[in-house]
Amino acid sequence: MRTIMYLMLAVMAMGLSGCGYNRIQAADEQVKASWAEVLNQYQRRADLVPNLVNVVKGYASHERQVLTEVTEARARVGSIQATPELLNDPEAFARFQAAQAQMTSALSRLLAVAENYPQLKADALFRDLQAQLEGTENRITVARNRYIQAVQEYNVLVRSVPTNFTAMIFGYKPRPSFTVENERAISTAPTVDFSAPAASPAR
Repeated sequence: MRTIMYLMLAVMAMGLSGCGYNRIQAADEQVKASWAEVLNQYQRRADLVPNLVNVVKGYASHERQVLTEVTEARARVGSIQATPELLNDPEAFARFQAAQAQMTSALSRLLAVAENYPQLKADALFRDLQAQLEGTENRITVARNRYIQAVQEYNVLVRSVPTNFTAMIFGYKPRPSFTVENERAISTAPTVDFSAPAASPAR
């Protein structure tokens, strides 16, 4: 009896493998791993923001609107539950991307403020935070690209014959990716110009 059961399980496993089930599983896991890396880099950027705001605030206390915008953008990003389930909800995914785009825009304005405060540009802590932020922006770009590739491979599987039948039976649906419009917006990294000579620190 047990032998028959094992035989039936083996036949079922071979059948699932032949219809692309294992390939869909592998592609689905790759999408999740790629998305986790995207979130990791976004979190790294969000963690840098409070320190950056505090440093800028010390020199640019009159730039309250810009400081407030960055703080609010940071709060909006933190209020979104960025879980793997987000990938199954296109509307929630779009809201997440919009919040990240607002964060990028707010950071850009914050860093532009530094141009008006030479002492801020010369501050070692600010320069260190800026370097970390630039590195994070590059990592975000790489992570997004890997996520886009993973989603593309997964979506091809769940939409192609005959694996689309397997995907339909087991409830696998196409995953949302970065749209061209969103990708263009969030790929604009904050701009900083250190070309102007730094003034001597006040005594």
